[in-house]
Amino acid sequence: MHIPLNVLDFLDRAELVYGDRIGVVDEPDQPATGWGALTWREVADRARAMAACLDALGVGRGERVAIVSHNSARMLTALFGVSGWGRVVVPINFRLNAEEVGYIVRHAGASVLLVDSDLDEALAGVTAPHRFVLGPESDQVLFRSDRRPEPWTDGDEGAVASINYTSGTTARPKGVELTHRNLYLNAMSLGWHTGVDDRDVYLGTVPMFHCNGWGLVYAVTGMGGRHVILRKADGPEILRRVDRHGVTFLGGAPAVVNTILAAAPAADSRATGVPGHGRVRMVVGGAPPPTATIRRVETELGWEFIQVYGLTETSPLLTINRRRAEWDRLGPGGRAVELGRAGPPALGVKLRIAASGEVQARSNHVFAGYWQQPEASADALAGGWFHTGDGGTIDAAGYVSISDRKKDVIITGGENVSSIEVEDVLGRHPAVAEAAVIGVPDARWGETVMAIVVLRPGAAATEAELIAHCRAHLAHYKAPTSVVLRDALERTATGKVQKFKLRAPYWEGRDRLVS
Repeated sequence: MHIPLNVLDFLDRAELVYGDRIGVVDEPDQPATGWGALTWREVADRARAMAACLDALGVGRGERVAIVSHNSARMLTALFGVSGWGRVVVPINFRLNAEEVGYIVRHAGASVLLVDSDLDEALAGVTAPHRFVLGPESDQVLFRSDRRPEPWTDGDEGAVASINYTSGTTARPKGVELTHRNLYLNAMSLGWHTGVDDRDVYLGTVPMFHCNGWGLVYAVTGMGGRHVILRKADGPEILRRVDRHGVTFLGGAPAVVNTILAAAPAADSRATGVPGHGRVRMVVGGAPPPTATIRRVETELGWEFIQVYGLTETSPLLTINRRRAEWDRLGPGGRAVELGRAGPPALGVKLRIAASGEVQARSNHVFAGYWQQPEASADALAGGWFHTGDGGTIDAAGYVSISDRKKDVIITGGENVSSIEVEDVLGRHPAVAEAAVIGVPDARWGETVMAIVVLRPGAAATEAELIAHCRAHLAHYKAPTSVVLRDALERTATGKVQKFKLRAPYWEGRDRLVS
């Protein structure tokens, strides 16, 4: 018997087994009225209502529904209400500016655009055939409980469930096509490896636009755990929620870990310690954190640290590094060294190091291709392996260590920044002759964006002026935090900029060229 996998299965099980249990606690501090506490039956009802609304709007199977939103119960429901009935959800990074969001909406060919009420004004010029501002008013249309959807009778696990845009190596983001099979098996594998069960209270610190919350939205839902929605990853607020809701599980980039560590001393109680001590496990991805940070999670927070590695194109799980029994005899420092590696492959993942030193992968989690970019898809999947663009090594036990980034992507605070995109914006400044953008180490963000700029003859521009120019045309996290003026850039004999030489002074003395 073969039953097509559908991400809706996770919500169907939650409703069937845990229907009367509180499944979602919405973020209370948001511009639109939140939904408060919802049972799994109420979440499922609203997902069905959303699918019925799309039926009524004439949005057919395979059509795209874009959503630009902070984490919210509405967004979580949309991940099921759109994809579960055969449409394609397009979650968009809410930190992008109007020009960037507009490009994605147009490129995806979205029939419907859902916008967080806090972003409506900034995105006023971005539209689609059907545009809704998320809030009580649009709830009367999108989530009417008196309608039921038409079933998706020809469901196909190979159908695209979501298109998640990533910065990649080109100036324009690429749309990563993730199928129901990709998302389903990624969620099951991640949930299994991290031990998700029905007693878990999951704090949603991972943005839902990031690979649909890395798949944790599906994994926690399927096991009947509770989602505590968090709109903004802020250290003191995270610790307050951990304490108030009895949180057992959360995730995030190293920057999120740093903000928690910074807030921990003020939250430390002589009687109970830091909230969640001995109870919380945290899965960290987006960039490899320093071993000192890993040690502090264990010694200062009393939390379990779990590291994962992957990419949007891999749904994202490729490796998972979790404390194993053999390391119990090691001290916190020794365990931190072991956990500092990306880890062994997750179940069902095959990894290899190509002759070039690039990490390559095969897995059911690997994407179908880039939306409307067949040549880029063929390049990424050449030879039947996904080319990660990351350099690394694999030891005899299968543990992967990431040593360098082959693609010109900077990962700052867990967000991908295309150096080419930033260079393109700098090139629009009248004083700039050429620019090279690199990632440099940063204690808080892992790495941050630096621009090395050559000015036109006779032209003048300050560091502050060039940064302001970038911030006017890009999401702020993409803009350089520093600018260095040079007379020329290091180049090969054929004229190609040698970015490894530009990066070298800033990474000197480090074992790996990513932070």
